[in-house]
Amino acid sequence: MADITPKVARMIDANINRCKEGLRVVEDIYRFVYDDKDTAATLKELRHEATAKQYLEFLPYRDIIGDVGKATTESEQNRTDLNALVISNLKRAQESARVLEESFKLIDTIQSQTYKTLRYKLYDIELLQSK
Repeated sequence: MADITPKVARMIDANINRCKEGLRVVEDIYRFVYDDKDTAATLKELRHEATAKQYLEFLPYRDIIGDVGKATTESEQNRTDLNALVISNLKRAQESARVLEESFKLIDTIQSQTYKTLRYKLYDIELLQSK
């Protein structure tokens, strides 16, 4: 791994997980609730893209016990309907893709561009969801 701090590596690990988790929720809704095979397949492909080639390289930096921000907020506990659930998880994936895009600028500009592209694809899916 290029010369980055363990804390940056930890941030990358957390955001890879966050991105994948948000995408999985949305993928499963499109697959099982909406029965939308094409969008579910697209989301599955994006979820796989979200796993950096170096993913296992960041795993040793995980520190769940020491995470000062792991508490859940009240707004995270409430979803008004299925659409709100989809949008909140798309937002989660978009925001984590942005953190990954910026973080990877420190070590791998090609991977940074991958996350930028992923983020814009997620914006398109959100736009379709909002219609």
